[in-house]
Amino acid sequence: MATDTPPLSGKRKWYQAVGPGIITACVVIGPGSILSSSKVGADTGYSQLWVIAIACICMMAFMTMGARLGVVLEDTPGDTITRLTGRWLAISIGIGAFMISAAYQFGNNLGVQSAFSALDVDKNVTYYLLIGFNALSISFLYLFKNMYKALEKLMMCFVGLMLISFAYNLITVKPDLRDLFSGFVPGKPNFDDLSIFALIGTTFVVTAAYFQAYLARQKGWKEDDLKDGLIDARVGSVIMFLITIMLICTAAAAGLIGKDLKSVEDVARGLEPTFGKSARVIFCLGLFAAAYSSFLVNSMIAGFILSDGLGKSANAEDAMPKALTTAVLLVGMIVAIASQGLQYSTVELIIIAQAVTVLASPIIGGVLLWLTNRRDVMKDKVNGPITNALGVIGLLILLCISYDLIDRKLPAQLDKLKVKPAQVEEPLADPESIDTNQTTDTKVDSK
Repeated sequence: MATDTPPLSGKRKWYQAVGPGIITACVVIGPGSILSSSKVGADTGYSQLWVIAIACICMMAFMTMGARLGVVLEDTPGDTITRLTGRWLAISIGIGAFMISAAYQFGNNLGVQSAFSALDVDKNVTYYLLIGFNALSISFLYLFKNMYKALEKLMMCFVGLMLISFAYNLITVKPDLRDLFSGFVPGKPNFDDLSIFALIGTTFVVTAAYFQAYLARQKGWKEDDLKDGLIDARVGSVIMFLITIMLICTAAAAGLIGKDLKSVEDVARGLEPTFGKSARVIFCLGLFAAAYSSFLVNSMIAGFILSDGLGKSANAEDAMPKALTTAVLLVGMIVAIASQGLQYSTVELIIIAQAVTVLASPIIGGVLLWLTNRRDVMKDKVNGPITNALGVIGLLILLCISYDLIDRKLPAQLDKLKVKPAQVEEPLADPESIDTNQTTDTKVDSK
């Protein structure tokens, strides 16, 4: 019987075995996660922490599957799928990954823009900053000879910055520990709130778990390194869990409960009564780190998986993955800038974009679970019973959420998305006079 604990390989410490999991944590914790986490904390307090814990556990299970696949396969995942079923499935997975990454990239761009807007940077200037940061990300693809090594070091810095920023906020606000821990006791899930779906969608990101296979190959791991790969996946999952919990608890404990958070400025200003003026800077520093760390890696997920699915290449040095990665960066930037010109609410757009990512995930998760249970692919490294049980639970969660989103949530939310014409007559003159329930990205009736 297969087990979930492979034999020891080497004598390295756990912190020497991390890399791909840290990169995955960076792409998962983006502005969509931060804003959705804050909104969940404001809407439901601590009561939904157990839902997020389950999402993180499922994400951990799928990340370990991706790590297993990466260290065992001799061919790329796309070539392996093609050999077993035909090119059509590999291409379908690539297109699904492209759609998911494009939705995330849209949110990443809005997150960077919101971070600067909250620091009172002129809105027109933020558009130029977005263009500059996307150009910098594209340059990263072509400047570094060993892109994986540079990416790993950069992402470790961003993870450290996020942990410090959000931990500082949480420690300062001093949450009630009894209420906090009670939130992990399973209760009634509040699935009437779309932000819960969005948060699950940004925490349980199957494409990022699937991409673990590509990252493990780029790091050079082989079968003997499987133990390191599993440790790495678990460390990355724990980091995702800690950051998400810190954000929810900070919003719940900082007096944001019951407030209608329409922008990151609302979140930052809502924290000021507790933290003082420094809250805006500290929060936006963490938001910027999350958004920009996701910029490149999120786009690479689509670029590499789609290129591999098309049978072209999955190597960081080749042209096709870089070209498709660049395409995702440009699509996300253009859609984000266009949406702001059409007067859409930033947070509503981010939440919907992140929720939509759940729709394309079940097929990718199902293929990952299927591959890692095939002995002709994995040999004696197939999933153990615990991983399989969590994998089935995760798939059921994704299927249920996808059905509910298509049937009820997204149509209703899209109807409310567009700002009414009566709300866009004149801009607010003084940002300091804005009520915390009103987004600074929208304009209000002068009456």
